[in-house]
Amino acid sequence: MDSNQQPRPPVPPLRQPPTREGGGGDFTAIMVVLLAFVAISSMIIIPSQSTLMQSLSILHQVPEGHVGVYWIGGALQKTITNPGFHFKMPIITHFEPIQVTLQTDLVRDIPCGTKGGVMTNFEKIEVVNRLHKDYVYETLLNYGVQYDNTWIYDKIHHEINQFCSAHSLQQVYIDMFDQIDEKMKDALQADCTKYAPGIEIISVRVTKPTIPDSIRRNFVQMEEERTKVLIAMEKQRVAEKEAETQKKIAISEAEKHAHVSTIQMEQKLMEKDSSRRQEEISNAIYLAREKSLADANFYRTVKEAEANKLMLTPQFLELKFIEAIANNSKIYFGNKVPNMVLDQRLLGNFLQDIAKTEI
Repeated sequence: MDSNQQPRPPVPPLRQPPTREGGGGDFTAIMVVLLAFVAISSMIIIPSQSTLMQSLSILHQVPEGHVGVYWIGGALQKTITNPGFHFKMPIITHFEPIQVTLQTDLVRDIPCGTKGGVMTNFEKIEVVNRLHKDYVYETLLNYGVQYDNTWIYDKIHHEINQFCSAHSLQQVYIDMFDQIDEKMKDALQADCTKYAPGIEIISVRVTKPTIPDSIRRNFVQMEEERTKVLIAMEKQRVAEKEAETQKKIAISEAEKHAHVSTIQMEQKLMEKDSSRRQEEISNAIYLAREKSLADANFYRTVKEAEANKLMLTPQFLELKFIEAIANNSKIYFGNKVPNMVLDQRLLGNFLQDIAKTEI
């Protein structure tokens, strides 16, 4: 035994419970250890929503889609844990799970007054947003765990009232209602980008605002009248389309008939032209044939004349004269016979005249 150590005072013996014969062991110590284990296990394992139990717990769980954030003595720590089981110092360390996935913040009952002084109420506006994991520490350091109260809930109230005060009821309720979603999203994202860059606004869904019943009835009646006008306009448009269709059909039929007439006329013209060409060809053939016949007759006549000219010799004429006289069957009776037959000089003179003419 070490000389520097002081001897411990004697420990009074524990009260032994009655034991069975033949059994041994210290049951009191076992019971104490068992109770201590049960107490510690209850503080660690049994889930509880109370802040006291959370502060006293050693083991804690970070859900999926969240990160664990810690405060020691009220000071935010830069340590951020991922989903799963983790240990912390009880009482000293405070833990909060922060969602870093998409979440929907529901803002209810937002009253606003329009430009004309009519009070309306937006019963529900849904804002889908997300806090980026890399900006968790900076966002919580500046705006706390309830950062969405500042940049979503309060901001939605402010932007809706700004929008309503700058527009009339007609614009808010009908004309520009389809633009409110995008305008709210752009307004929220602009401020978040400037002051809280870790917050991303995904979308904003705005429900139809409630308005006074008297005004709503007027809007309903106006919508009914507008519907009637649209129906009348649609009927007129249908009638115009039908008339235009009939016109197009008529024009198409006329164009078809005109085209057919043009084709028929062209066909007739082609037939006439073909007949004319056939007649011209026939005339040309006839003219050529007649010309050939005339040329042939002329040639024959010329040749006959030339032949006759060659035949008109004094001897041939004398022969013909003699034959003509010989063939004469007339008989003259009387004391004096005509001199023409007997006068040989007359024949000689006639032959001489012919010979001179040839020279």
